[in-house]
Amino acid sequence: MFFPDVEKADESGCVGWSDNLNTEMLLNAYRSGIFPWPRDEEYILWFAPPERAVLKFSDFRIPKTLERELKKMPFTLTVNEHFESVIRHCAKVKRKEGGTWINEKIIKAYIDFHKAGYAWSFEAVAPDGTLAGGLYGVLLDGFFAGESMFYLKSGASKFALVKTVEWLKKKRGLSWLDAQMQNNFLARFGTSVISRSEYMDLLNNG
Repeated sequence: MFFPDVEKADESGCVGWSDNLNTEMLLNAYRSGIFPWPRDEEYILWFAPPERAVLKFSDFRIPKTLERELKKMPFTLTVNEHFESVIRHCAKVKRKEGGTWINEKIIKAYIDFHKAGYAWSFEAVAPDGTLAGGLYGVLLDGFFAGESMFYLKSGASKFALVKTVEWLKKKRGLSWLDAQMQNNFLARFGTSVISRSEYMDLLNNG
């Protein structure tokens, strides 16, 4: 699928739509600064919003109360061991706007994307080996785009985020991640909002 220049997006950031998505489309989209957002079970909208939330690791901070909590958390970080479980749990998270954007079409496409080596999961695992929380996203070309997170046990998503940032810095030498949309949770960790043009410069030049 050919994606237009992101500056041709409409006011909402939409650059086009499709009735399906696959690994090649997702790969081209993320490399073009675009991500999918299903309108319903039938159509996929593709977005490059006018503003983007990013977490530059130089600005990353852990709230003091969380620092103390992290030392007591019994979780262990695993990577790519429970991808399908993570994305399906993320699909069940209740959103303020209602429903979920992670439908079966998205799940299937990202499982294929995962098998191709581009979609990754980071899991908080409890001492008994069960999944306590986690997140998934897209890792390619020197950046990570976070897609969604969830928790089943208190603190597990916070643990997963902190350990994911540490892993991306240490194992991949990354300096930032794409958080897509700002929220209060992410802002606590130092996520900031930049313009689309600033985002594209960051994407293309690091």
